Amino acid sequence: MQNTNETTGAALGPQVAVFGGGCFWCTEAVFTAMKGVLSVQSGYCGGSVQNPTYEQVCGKDTGHIEVVKIEFDSQQVDFAALLEVFFATHDPTTPGRQGNDVGPQYQSAVFYQDEAQQELTQQYIAHLEQSGAYDAPVCTELRAAAKFWPAEQYHADYFALHPEQGYCQFVIAPKVQKFRQKFAAKLKG
Repeated sequence: MQNTNETTGAALGPQVAVFGGGCFWCTEAVFTAMKGVLSVQSGYCGGSVQNPTYEQVCGKDTGHIEVVKIEFDSQQVDFAALLEVFFATHDPTTPGRQGNDVGPQYQSAVFYQDEAQQELTQQYIAHLEQSGAYDAPVCTELRAAAKFWPAEQYHADYFALHPEQGYCQFVIAPKVQKFRQKFAAKLKG
């Protein structure tokens, strides 16, 4: 039995969130720097092929989305704060695309792990739509939890290990910088 907060009913201790925000290298780099995040792992969710490879997913026929699986300490950061960072650090209005990365594997998606995550995500998207935060409708897909397939090891900590690589300098670094500026209070010490 899971420990829960008596007031909110939210689970206590380590929890999991799974987000697809375009290239998983970008999403991993952002959430790795966030206070309360215990681990971030790049991988694939939502497709029909068992144990897919990066090449298969990039072939656009497996149905998988590039995602990150985030393990977080719910006593330090809640799911709502993760959603805030997620939506602020990618474009949730472009179906199957993030910048120059184009294809169904780059779809914005939240794979909710329980009803509470589903409800919070629905509420957050409704809030974004009502606020006029974006010029286009939010197209983030809300999907039930699916089998998470870890990406190949060479994808792990890609930004940290390859900061000189062009994609890291021109795509990932600006997203990380935006996160650090906008969410300074949410950074790890």
